[in-house]
Amino acid sequence: MSEVTEREAGVSEALATLHRVFGYDAFRGEQEAVIEHVVGGGDAVVLMPTGGGKSLCYQIPALVRPGTGIVVSPLIALMQDQVDALRALGVRAGFVNSTQDFDERRTVEAEFLAGELDLLYLAPERLRLDSTLDLLSRGKISVFAIDEAHCVAQWGHDFRPDYLTLSVLGQRWPDVPRIALTATATHATHREITDRLGMPDARHFVASFDRPNIQYRIVPKADPKKQLLSFLRSEHEGDAGIVYCLSRKSVEATAEYLSKNGVAAVPYHAGLDAGTRAAHQSRFLREEGLVVCATIAFGMGIDKPDVRFVAHLDLPKSVEGYYQETGRAGRDGLASTAWMAYGLQDVVQQRKLIDMGEGDEAFRRRASSHLDAMLALCETARCRRAQLLTYFGQEAPESCGNCDTCLTPPETWDGTVAAQKILSTVVRLDRERRQKFGAGQIIDILLGKRTAKVIQFDHDQLSVFGIGEELAEVEWRGVVRQLLAQGLIAVEGEYGTLVLTEDSGSVLGRQREVHLRKEAKPVAAPRARRSKSSGGAAAAAELPAELVPVFEALRAWRGAQAKENGVPAYVIFHDATLREIALQRPTSVAQLGTIGGVGEKKLATWGEGVLGVLAGLDSPAGPDPAPSDEAEPEPPEDIDW
Repeated sequence: MSEVTEREAGVSEALATLHRVFGYDAFRGEQEAVIEHVVGGGDAVVLMPTGGGKSLCYQIPALVRPGTGIVVSPLIALMQDQVDALRALGVRAGFVNSTQDFDERRTVEAEFLAGELDLLYLAPERLRLDSTLDLLSRGKISVFAIDEAHCVAQWGHDFRPDYLTLSVLGQRWPDVPRIALTATATHATHREITDRLGMPDARHFVASFDRPNIQYRIVPKADPKKQLLSFLRSEHEGDAGIVYCLSRKSVEATAEYLSKNGVAAVPYHAGLDAGTRAAHQSRFLREEGLVVCATIAFGMGIDKPDVRFVAHLDLPKSVEGYYQETGRAGRDGLASTAWMAYGLQDVVQQRKLIDMGEGDEAFRRRASSHLDAMLALCETARCRRAQLLTYFGQEAPESCGNCDTCLTPPETWDGTVAAQKILSTVVRLDRERRQKFGAGQIIDILLGKRTAKVIQFDHDQLSVFGIGEELAEVEWRGVVRQLLAQGLIAVEGEYGTLVLTEDSGSVLGRQREVHLRKEAKPVAAPRARRSKSSGGAAAAAELPAELVPVFEALRAWRGAQAKENGVPAYVIFHDATLREIALQRPTSVAQLGTIGGVGEKKLATWGEGVLGVLAGLDSPAGPDPAPSDEAEPEPPEDIDW
C-alpha cells in the first residue's frame, strides 16, 4: 500500500472512530491534521485553546493505532472523572495513581498487559519509578500523550519538576509517537516545551486561540465582592462558575460572602486539607450552579463544559495565566463571560510581589514583562480579543463585537497635563523633601485634602497642593494606573511608593503627549435575566420559547441518570447536545444517532430514555416528574490530591 493510500486509510478510520465513539461527523480546526500525523507515527507539539478539542488529538490515535495510549497527566484528582467519561463512551480506559489500593492497581496493570485498555492515565511522578517503566516495557503502547505540557516550562505558573524527566519516553520508546499538548504558551514557552521533552523533530500545530463565545470584560475595581454579586445576580444567577482570587484569605472571604447572599459557593486553595479540596471539586463537577472561589490551584484539567463564567477579583500575573483561566468557561461553545475587576492596588501589589519575591534579576525582568502585558490588556482602548490574539502572535480582527471595548468603545482624552501634575508632585516630594509616597498621598495633595498625613508632613505647603481639583479621586487613580501601565511611572519598595522612570522626563519636558482612556460604562451580557432554578439557560436562550420546556425536561432526566450512575451530568450528555435534541425532536433511535455528541455507546445506553422523555412530552398527560439537575448529590468519596 502506498504512503498516500495508507494516510487516506488512517484518516478514514479516524473519522469513522470519531463518529462511532464520540458522535461527531467532522473534525474541527487542526484536529484532523494532528491526528493524521500522530496516527502515521509522527511526534507532535499541539497548542490549542481550552475547549478546542485537544483530548481527541490523542484519544483517537490511541483508538486507531494498535496498543494502549499512555496519557501523562498531572491531574490525579481528576483521573477518575476522566476515565468515567471515556467509559461512558465505550472506551476502555483506566488509571494508576496513589488513590488506589494495591489490588486496584494490580487489576489495571493486568488489563494493560493483556491489551484490554485503550487508554491508561499516569501521573508524571509515577514515570520516575523503575517499576512503572518496566510495566510499560512489557505492554504494547500506541502513543504517549503528554497533557498540560506547559508544566515543563521552568517559570510556568503550573511548573511540575517531574515533567523534566519525560524525555526518557523518547529515548526508551523511539518508535512510539509522542504528542505534547497545552492550552496556552508563548513562542518562548513553546520552544522550552520542545527542548525539555526532547522532541526536536516534532511537527508543531498551533490552532487559533480565539474563543468567540467568551465575552471579555474588565471593570474598574470599587467594592469587588459587591460588584461580583451584582454581576452574578444580573447575568449568571444559577450558573456554574469560577472566581479567582490572589490569596487564600480572599478566597475564603469571597466564598463566605457569596454564600451569605444566596449564591452557592465553596472555597478551594492549597491550604485546605486534601479531603475538603477533593469534596469541593467533586461537588463542582457534579452539581449544577455551584461557584468555586479559588486560587490558581484550581481548574487545570477541569472538563466541565457548562462553566458559564470565570471571574477575577485580582489581577492575574500574566496574559498566559489569564487566558488559560478564562478558557475554562464555555467549553461547550455556548455564550460565557470572562469578567474581571481591576484597580490601582492590583498593580502596586503585583509590582511589590515581583520586587520582593524569589528569583534572580532575569526572573524579575521576565515577571515584569508578563505584568506589563497584562496591564496593556487591561488598559487598552482597542478590542480586548485582538489584544489577546496579538499577544499570542496570531492575526486579530479590528473588532470582535463581543468584548466591553467593542460593545461600548471607550473614549480617550489628552491626559498630558494630568500626567505632568502627577509627575511634578513626585518630583517635588523627592527633590524638595527627600520623601517618597504612594498614590494615595499624591492624589490627596493634588485634590487639596488636608488629611492628618498631609498636615503632618506639611504637604499643604507644596506648590502642587490643590492643583488637581478638576478630576475626582477615582479619576486620578485611573490616571496613575494608566501611567504605570505605560511605563511613565513606577512602583518601588515594600510600601509601593511612586518613582519616576526613564520616560518620565519626556512628559515633564513636553516632548511627549499622553493619551488616556475614559472608563467605559458597564456592559450587560446579551442574555435574558432568569430565575435561579433555570440553570443551563445559555443553551435554552438560543431555543425558541416553545422548546425550552423540552430542553428542561431533558435536563431533569439527565440529572436523575447522573445521580443514579454517580457521574457528572455532562458525562451523560452536554447541554449543547440536549439543545440539538430539543430542536430536532427525534422519534427513533436512528434519528437520535445523527445528533452531534451521541455516539454508539451513548445511543445504546441512553437512547431509549431520551426518546421516552420526548414521547412523554407529546402525550396528553405530559412527562413523568423527574428530579432536577440540581438535586442533592450523594456525598463524594475522599480523594487524595
